[in-house]
Amino acid sequence: MMQKLKYLQGYPPSLTEQVSGLINSNKLKTFLLNKYPHCHELKTEKALYDLVQEIKSQYLKKSPPVSKVLYDKKIHVINHALGLHSFVSRVQGNKLKAKHEIRISSIFKHAPLPFLRMIVVHELAHLKEKEHNKAFYQLCCHMEPDYHQLEFDMRLFLTQQELAGPIYP
Repeated sequence: MMQKLKYLQGYPPSLTEQVSGLINSNKLKTFLLNKYPHCHELKTEKALYDLVQEIKSQYLKKSPPVSKVLYDKKIHVINHALGLHSFVSRVQGNKLKAKHEIRISSIFKHAPLPFLRMIVVHELAHLKEKEHNKAFYQLCCHMEPDYHQLEFDMRLFLTQQELAGPIYP
């Protein structure tokens, strides 16, 4: 039985067939837990903000500041996204104030740290590159060398979670 793998659309059939095999033999969860045995401990928005600032200060020192970082339970349902970078402009007197906000799907409160970092890197890359183009993905890979593998594994994680519920207790 071939599963409809909505998180893996665009990947080659040979890869999606392997994933379907893991699902059909009930081995996807075991595969993920062997590779990512622990959920991260960054449950508060303060801890998430600190992670964003740590990565930003290491790789994007000259980019604009991020004023707000939070977990958002609405993102996945409404936007079919995992994180959002928003640029908010407000007029204050005769000045235009710009603020950058990063919202991460609350799904990632209970995920391995590498997946959370990958999403953070993705959203931070939007400070410099607005579009998902070659320069954007080069920047992601500069900040997180395993970016593409982590993105694929995170899609496996989301697939498993949708099929059988949370992976981590």
